[in-house]
Amino acid sequence: MMRFTDLLLVAMVCLPLGACGTLNPPRPGDSPEYRPVAPIAPVPAGANNGAIFQASQAQGLFEDYKARRVGDLVTVELVEKTDAKKSSATSTSKDSGLDMSLGDISVAGRTLAGTDLLAASGNGSRTFDGAGDSSQSNSLTGDITVTVAEVLPNGNLVVQGEKWLSINQGSEYVRLRGIIRPVDISTTNTIQSTQIANAEVSYAGTGTLRDSNAPGWLTRFFNSPIWPI
Repeated sequence: MMRFTDLLLVAMVCLPLGACGTLNPPRPGDSPEYRPVAPIAPVPAGANNGAIFQASQAQGLFEDYKARRVGDLVTVELVEKTDAKKSSATSTSKDSGLDMSLGDISVAGRTLAGTDLLAASGNGSRTFDGAGDSSQSNSLTGDITVTVAEVLPNGNLVVQGEKWLSINQGSEYVRLRGIIRPVDISTTNTIQSTQIANAEVSYAGTGTLRDSNAPGWLTRFFNSPIWPI
């Protein structure tokens, strides 16, 4: 059986290797789940030379320019805000006692070194107090324009996209993916992030500022659940 010291040595050797994954931060376009999707090429129609109507560039007379096809653009207004609080407290107490003596029964040799063998007493006490408090709040506002990646059979649209902003020695990015209803898209071709189903919104950064705010691999090791003390 592997000793604890051997296990600790293996963990300390393997953990730095896993930390090397941070040397490859995300890059624009490295994830196919957030890449822009090109529109589907229409089937070439016979050229109708001299006519105003062209099937390959048709636009309905009563249609607007809201996103409805693969490759169309739609602007998402990020209005994410969460606020959660939780507290709990528990207190229990229990006391018990027992005293028993059979001194009226005459039994030869019922004492030993002056102690009554037919008498017993006991007591116990047990208490527990516990308390917990937790709170968390998040806020994300801004805009991101994404593309329609898929039109589902019921008409809903799968949208995806990312937005990168490079400032000085670092980059920040927003990635979004989810499902929207065409009816929720406004006349200005925008939709709020709270109206996206199965939304995946990521906001993070890369570069010097991000690295300086992250603990080193050795610090993460000592703060990991496998550390026994």
